[in-house]
Amino acid sequence: MKIRYFDNAATTAVRKEVLEEMIPYFEMNFGNASAIYSVGREAKRGLDKARSRVANAINCRPSEIYFTSCGSESDNLAIKGVAYANRNKGKHIITSKIEHHAVLNSCKTLQRQGFEVTYLNVDQNGIVDMQQLINSIRDDTILITIMFANNEIGTIEPIEHIGQIAKSKGIIFHTDAVQAIGNVKIDVKKMNIDLLSMSGHKFYAPKGVGALYARDGIQFEKIQDGGHQEKDKRAGTENIASIVGMGKAIELIYNDYDSYNLKLKTLRDYYFTQIEKNVKNIKINGDRINRLPGNASISFKGIDAQNLLFKLDEIGICASAGSACSTGDVSPSHVLTSIGLDKEMASGTLRVSFGKSNSMEDVEFLVDNLQKIINRFAKKIKI
Repeated sequence: MKIRYFDNAATTAVRKEVLEEMIPYFEMNFGNASAIYSVGREAKRGLDKARSRVANAINCRPSEIYFTSCGSESDNLAIKGVAYANRNKGKHIITSKIEHHAVLNSCKTLQRQGFEVTYLNVDQNGIVDMQQLINSIRDDTILITIMFANNEIGTIEPIEHIGQIAKSKGIIFHTDAVQAIGNVKIDVKKMNIDLLSMSGHKFYAPKGVGALYARDGIQFEKIQDGGHQEKDKRAGTENIASIVGMGKAIELIYNDYDSYNLKLKTLRDYYFTQIEKNVKNIKINGDRINRLPGNASISFKGIDAQNLLFKLDEIGICASAGSACSTGDVSPSHVLTSIGLDKEMASGTLRVSFGKSNSMEDVEFLVDNLQKIINRFAKKIKI
C-alpha cells in the first residue's frame, strides 16, 4: 500500500541533499567542536557554516544564533531566560491563548515562580486582539511572546506590527516561528524581532536540532548548567551532524522559496475548493489569506476526527486531528476553542498539511476518499 503523507506540520522527512551533507560528520568529521586538533577543527567549521546559513535565512548575524535540541527548548530558553535576566525590571509577560504548549507551559511555570502573565484573546480566525495587547502593556512588562504562525489552523499573526509596538515600549519581543520557517520570508531586523525559535524537523532537517535567534544585547540567562558551549548559553556537546543538516535544509528551502510555497498553496486551495464543493456542514479554520501555504484545517460537523483518522490510515493516508503534540488528549484543542468552536466541531477537526513530496494526484486521492468517508459517516447519523 502506498503511504500518502499529509502531516508535514508535525514533522517532515529529511531531504536527500541534507542527509548527504550530514554523513561526513558521522564518519570523518565526527570530532568535538571544542577540540583543537584537526578532526575537532573540521567539526567546528561545519558548525560555523551552519550558523551562517541559519543567520542568512532570517537576516541576522551568525553570532546571534544559538543551537538547541528543538523548538520547545528554544522557547523555554527564550522565555525563561529573558524572565530570569530581567526580573529586576518587572515580572509581567504577555502571550496569547493559542500558543504552542512549549510557550504556554513555560509561562505557567513562571507564574508559579511569581511572574504575572496576560493571555490575549484571538478572533474567529486566530488573529491576536491587538487592542487588548496595547491595553495590557504595563510599566513592568518585560516580554511579549506571540507565535509567528499557528501550528493547528495556520493563521499568520501580524508579527511586524507587534514588533513595532514592543520596540516603541522598550519591551523584548519573542516569536515562536517553528511553523513559519520556510513558509514565510522572515527578516528579524525589519520585523523588530528580538528572539525567534525554530526547529529543524519542520523544514526537512532531522529531528533533535533547533535554534534560537537572540539579538545581540538582549539579556537572557541560561537554563541548563554544564559546559560553555553556545557562548555559555546552552551547555552540551553540539550535535554537529544534525546542526549541519539544519543549515543545509534552511538554505535549500529559502533558495527554492517561491516555487515551493506556490506548490503548497496550489495543493491547499484545490483541497479547500473540492471539500467545500462536495462535503456539507464544514468550517474552514484560520484566516483564508494570512495563513501558511500548506496548512488546511477543516471542522466536520458530527464527525469524530479520531475515527476519521483511523479510516484514512487504513488506506494509507496520514493526517492529524489538530496538533500532533496533543494526540491522545480527549479534551478539545485550546486553539480551536479559543477561536470559538464548540466541542462538537472541535472534535471533528482534521488538519492536513502539505509538503514537498505531495502531488496533485495525492491530493485528488485524499479528496476522493475523504468525501466518501465523511458522507458515509453523515448518512449514519443523518446530519
